[in-house]
Amino acid sequence: MPIYEYRRPDGTTFEIQQSFSDEPLTKDPETGVPVERVLHPPAVHFKGKGFYSTDYGSRARQRETAAAAEGGTSGDGTDGAEKTAGKPAEGKAAPGKEQKGGGDGGASKPAPGKR
Repeated sequence: MPIYEYRRPDGTTFEIQQSFSDEPLTKDPETGVPVERVLHPPAVHFKGKGFYSTDYGSRARQRETAAAAEGGTSGDGTDGAEKTAGKPAEGKAAPGKEQKGGGDGGASKPAPGKR
């Protein structure tokens, strides 16, 4: 027989063993307050051609995407500044080199986003 989880209005939960054919509880058997059955999504993992392990989220992946959205670490111990180290920012010269005008007669392009 399966075990079902129920939630009280105050947020506390309890479990009860019921048969498949039993009706869901509407009131807590101990206190008589109204309850609702808590449903959990089933763990389904499709396998075969066309399904990849990257199609399914994991907690590690959720942390990585959340950190990337916040601009923090990517989960591998490095932050965004270390990943771009060695690459000069657009419109800036690399360290130790002076920025010289190109073959455009000294005219410079406006910075991105500024006009």
